[in-house]
Amino acid sequence: MTVDTWRRRVLVVEDHALMRSLVVDAFGQRGFEAAGAATAPDALALAGTFDPDLLVTDIDLGSRPNGVELATILRARSPHVAVMFLSNLSREAAAAQERSTVADASFVNKAAVESVEELVDAAEAVLADRPVRREQPGTDARSRLLRLTAAQLETTRLLAAGLSNAEIARRRNVTVRAVEKSVERVFQALGFAGGERTAPRVAAATLYTSTFGDPASGL
Repeated sequence: MTVDTWRRRVLVVEDHALMRSLVVDAFGQRGFEAAGAATAPDALALAGTFDPDLLVTDIDLGSRPNGVELATILRARSPHVAVMFLSNLSREAAAAQERSTVADASFVNKAAVESVEELVDAAEAVLADRPVRREQPGTDARSRLLRLTAAQLETTRLLAAGLSNAEIARRRNVTVRAVEKSVERVFQALGFAGGERTAPRVAAATLYTSTFGDPASGL
């Protein structure tokens, strides 16, 4: 008679099909029972019968609920489920999306792991009650971004979303001249001002997006 052995179950939620397939396959090769879903609603429907031990989810799933909301809902239903966020967002952006509402969740930046096998190693640690924090190495520019005032950060968000100075002025109910001064101060604070080959607006927008995610989602 064959005796079934208990296998740990991991639910992988990732809207990019290739990434999802690679991660699911990697867990399967390490002895996990793994299932994948592209959206939070699909994941919640699957979790009802799959009963995962671990949720590995991106934060930005392309639609709502996002990964943080998914983890919060799943934890409310099944408090035993371990949670590991796998995201291109920085930890600061994850915190901005209220990652702290998911107790003991782990966080792995996709750029901080070199292989899916390394990701599974991180998952093993999470399941062994050893929370994981793997972040993309910070940059001086990112540190300066996080030191901007709230007003400067909002200006940076709006220009990263593609708004012109005139559009920013209308949205913030200030003069275009005030926005021009604010934008110039932002460039100086980030170290992007000056230099003939510098494109400060593009550099600031790229930095904001890589740190906090798509700025257009908040417009």
